[in-house]
Amino acid sequence: MNKASADTSYISNTNFYEERKDLTASFRWAARENLHEAVANHFSLAVNENGTQFLMNPNMWHFSRIRASDLLILDANDKSVLEKENAPDATAWGLHGAIHRLCPHAKCIMHVHSVFATVLASLDDCMLPPINQVAAMFFGRQVVDKNYGGLAFEEEGIRCANLLSNPKIHTMIMGNHGILVLGKNVAETFNRLFHFERAAKVYINALQTGKKISILNEIIAEKTAQELDDEELPNPAGTAFLREIKLILDKENSNYTE
Repeated sequence: MNKASADTSYISNTNFYEERKDLTASFRWAARENLHEAVANHFSLAVNENGTQFLMNPNMWHFSRIRASDLLILDANDKSVLEKENAPDATAWGLHGAIHRLCPHAKCIMHVHSVFATVLASLDDCMLPPINQVAAMFFGRQVVDKNYGGLAFEEEGIRCANLLSNPKIHTMIMGNHGILVLGKNVAETFNRLFHFERAAKVYINALQTGKKISILNEIIAEKTAQELDDEELPNPAGTAFLREIKLILDKENSNYTE
């Protein structure tokens, strides 16, 4: 493929500094919690009103060393970025770009192959049932994609985006693949990602006991989901969680803000 002229204006840009710090802190904590998979996973955050311009991690970088200034700023409508120097991962642009373009409510998108979410995605019945309070966060708010079509290049990204058109749905269990979580900001999205992995771990461990699983009834599950929804809380848990992550990283003299 012929390279376009070396336009690197989307690299090492310090615009949207607070947004960059939030997103980079989530990368660092995802690495600490082992939610990532080598250099294969991606987070993005929209920075314009219609969501088409977004921050995303550079291609093939480990989450543990990404800094605020390293984040790419991309345009979901500009595919030519794939032909430029230091281009983003094509599957990341295909998946995240399609969702940002077609689902403007998806301000932040986090996609990982974390262990327990991926175990769940590998089962024939891979919906997470509301077996406890944490799992209830996702009741009626998840969709299962059972039509894995290979690496998430542009066509596959569009197919996935079409499954997320309902703003109530914030979690997609990508069958035979992994997990994708949406939110209105980094704090809300990372909180969901973290807790989905925890809920999936509890569920997989419960299945391994071989005993009958106790599932909350739908009325209580929906009530709990509403009560745990960040938008309904005066002090959102996700906001507090991200604040604490940044305070811990700051105390450790992390370079994530650079």
